[in-house]
Amino acid sequence: MASRHAEKSGKVMTRREVLRRFGAVGLAAPATAALLAACRREEATPTPVAQTAQTPAPVQAENKLEIFSWWTNPGEADGLQALFDLFLQRRPGVEIINATVAGGAGTNAKAVLVTRMQAGNPPDSFQVHAGWELIGTWVVAGKMEPINDLFEQEGWTNVMPKTLLDQISYQGNFYSVPVNIHRSNMLWYNKSVFEKIGVEPPKTLDDFYAVAEKIKASGVTPLSVGGKDKFEVPHLFEDLLLAVFGPEDYAKLFTDPGMWESDPRIDEAIDVLDRFLSYANEDRSALSWADAAQRVLDGTGAMTIMGDWAHGYFINKGAKPGEDYGWAPSPGTDGYFMWLSDSFGLPVGAPHRENAIEWLKVCGSREGQDAFNPKKGSIPARTDPDLSKYDEYLKYSIDRFAKDALAPSVVHGAAANEAYMTEYNNALNVFSASRDKQQLKGMLIDAARELQR
Repeated sequence: MASRHAEKSGKVMTRREVLRRFGAVGLAAPATAALLAACRREEATPTPVAQTAQTPAPVQAENKLEIFSWWTNPGEADGLQALFDLFLQRRPGVEIINATVAGGAGTNAKAVLVTRMQAGNPPDSFQVHAGWELIGTWVVAGKMEPINDLFEQEGWTNVMPKTLLDQISYQGNFYSVPVNIHRSNMLWYNKSVFEKIGVEPPKTLDDFYAVAEKIKASGVTPLSVGGKDKFEVPHLFEDLLLAVFGPEDYAKLFTDPGMWESDPRIDEAIDVLDRFLSYANEDRSALSWADAAQRVLDGTGAMTIMGDWAHGYFINKGAKPGEDYGWAPSPGTDGYFMWLSDSFGLPVGAPHRENAIEWLKVCGSREGQDAFNPKKGSIPARTDPDLSKYDEYLKYSIDRFAKDALAPSVVHGAAANEAYMTEYNNALNVFSASRDKQQLKGMLIDAARELQR
């Protein structure tokens, strides 16, 4: 593995090299100006888990475990509970504090977490997207413990793909345990609505327009879109960027910021987004992603473009995959897999450190991932799952991850630093209301400056 090689050879990657690997260029910066000011300190690598184990651990006054996440919707909450249940089998009697903050993609939770970390009040472990969201926000600020020896003890480097291991490592150390892999570029549709109208799931952008026109003529909203959680339209746009640019040039957008101003395909992608939204519900700001997904189940919306956590939502609601709803790659992205990964790490100063380490073991275990992912709607981070536990869609996704061209999600922390993500999201949310294409392009060009910091 690349990070292991760097460690053995004594090479320490420069920050510029790390930023390039994670999808940004320029000098490294934590997620926000507030985090820069409050969390920045003289760089010091925290002591790895195995070394601290040689020192007597501080007495834990209370036998607790606090886990911080934004998993509150049906499906994701079910998956989290499955991990809790498994943890309690290993450590009966521990009081689990389920510290969740509602809001898709962590839009609200991240702000709460920053406040807590600044105040020196970390949870025992918290949900964080693998990639630059983890590294740029928390690792370079010295807020996370390396967990190399935990990876070695549990054998995780042998059962997780290198692509993913690279996203959780920095300067030869691992900093979080991936619990899943999600695919974000998915279209979900109501099968009854499609059958009644006589249309097939669209494969290309032009297919989408033709299908949407027929659905609109039937009186059903073609595209169900949320906006309440502030990530839904940005999520839609990253899928359309992938369709317009393809996976290689899409990735270059986050290593060559000048493309946002000079490449004419940016204007094309903005035009595509504007046209897609013309087929969408106008009450986006009042709906969460889950509300938009529910409209697809209800048949008042024909399609939604969302990550496969929507699959977890659907099965929680009792819908049958392949019967009540269908799926396809979002238009124009067949053969591409826009990916992200949820992970958990060990914060410096975790109040119940021994329980936190056991929690990480559960998250990385085959048993834990096979309990969590079928409910969450994601595929395991491990390459050795018990496939009998996975349904038709998830087996399809496991197969596609192994075969398709991979592209990292921006909105979900894999492709770029969080300062850029914030500006990108703001630009798209403004556009959702204004539909001012020139304003959007200007805001996206301004946002790209964050890729150079």
